[in-house]
Amino acid sequence: MVATGCSETVHATETKAMMVTKGYAFPPPASRSFCARQPRFCSTNGRIKQVTLTPAHKAELEAVNRSVNGRIKERSDLATTGSDDDWRVPTKEGDCEDIAILKKSELLKRGWPASALLLTVATLGGEGHTVLTVRTDKGDLILDNRTGAIRDWSRTSYRYFARQSQSENGKWMRIGS
Repeated sequence: MVATGCSETVHATETKAMMVTKGYAFPPPASRSFCARQPRFCSTNGRIKQVTLTPAHKAELEAVNRSVNGRIKERSDLATTGSDDDWRVPTKEGDCEDIAILKKSELLKRGWPASALLLTVATLGGEGHTVLTVRTDKGDLILDNRTGAIRDWSRTSYRYFARQSQSENGKWMRIGS
C-alpha cells in the first residue's frame, strides 16, 4: 500500500481518475446516528490515502463486492425498519448504504485502511444512491450493489455529490464535476 499526501483535492494534471473535492458537504442525516452507534464503520482515520492496486488487491475487491451483493437482498429501509432512512450493518437485507457499509466492514476486517474506503453519495435520474469508493493508485474505484463490476468512478452513470473526508474524521466533502 502506498501513502499519499493529506490533500483532498487531486490536481487535474494527474492522469488517474480521482475524484476532486470542493469544500465541505452536509453528511447524510441518517449517518449521524449510525456513526454515533458504530464509529469504527465511519472512521476515515489513517495515513494511507491510496491502496496500490495489485492483482491480489483487485481480486479481493471483486470477491468482497460479489460476496456482499450475493448474500444481501436489497430492500428499502421503510420495508425493513419502518424508517425512511436507517443506516446499519445488514445481515440478510438492506438498502444501498447498508450494503456499502458492509463492504467497508469486510475490507476493514481484511486489513484495508479506513482512510482509503469512503462512503459516497450520488444520484442517478434524481434518485439518491450510496456506494463505496476505494481510493487506489489506479484511480477511485466504485463498489456498487447494482453491479458486480468494480468500475472507475468516472465511468459510471452517477452524478456524485459527496463522500467522507479522508483527512477530517466525521466530515463529508462535496465532489466537483
